Amino acid sequence: MTYILVTNDDGVHAPGIFALTQAMREFGDVSVVAPAHNQSATGHKKTLFQDIRVNAVTLRDDTPATAVDGSPADCIALSALGIAKWPPRMVVSGINRGANLSQDVTQSGTVSAALEATIHGVPGVAISLDNHDADDPEDYATAAKIAATVVRTVLQKSLPPFTVISVNVPNTTEVKGIRIARQGVRIYNDMLEKDGDIYRIVGDPPTGRVDEEGTDLWAIHQGYACITPVHLDMTHHEFMADLASWDIRLNGGLDE
Repeated sequence: MTYILVTNDDGVHAPGIFALTQAMREFGDVSVVAPAHNQSATGHKKTLFQDIRVNAVTLRDDTPATAVDGSPADCIALSALGIAKWPPRMVVSGINRGANLSQDVTQSGTVSAALEATIHGVPGVAISLDNHDADDPEDYATAAKIAATVVRTVLQKSLPPFTVISVNVPNTTEVKGIRIARQGVRIYNDMLEKDGDIYRIVGDPPTGRVDEEGTDLWAIHQGYACITPVHLDMTHHEFMADLASWDIRLNGGLDE
């Protein structure tokens, strides 16, 4: 029987992970290991040489779950090291409250959990819903169905090493279809608030170029769910020859 580990970054009691857990039961056994508290935008934070509290909790339908007082990546790392049955056939992360498009993947805890899974040799899929106000499991029903469709296919086809699938779903029940999309370019509208010696990063939600067909931003704007393969090798391979031509040396040093 297929065994799937579910996690997220919104916290173990978030409605998105509840909807995702229910959807994943179609495939077999499901374990839930997720942050005890909201860990949005923590990226691939991994806690080393510090205490991490782990507690048994239940979801709203009394499904047993494990709450980790750490990041999404911590949840997967600890699972691989023994706090949960390992390895699963797949780690599925989400359903995130809010899209993870373009450069968002660098800061997304949702995507980072999937990346941590592939580091440990387990396929990872991340699911995000373009709705920051979704606060009921029913709000995630369409995204959960799409998650099941994608997971079913990945189970059949498998993924290359160090590659995860990031799925974004538009905020509509009338999704036009699924598109394979490259990363677009986000425009962040961050602002700085200051209160004495306290600072906050605030501002309007990010925007971006939605007119470039083939990007994740375009797909979501057009009402499509989109699938973007994300790879851990962030080397800019095309630039390496140009970089070599710069002939960077230590004058009179090791390269002489």
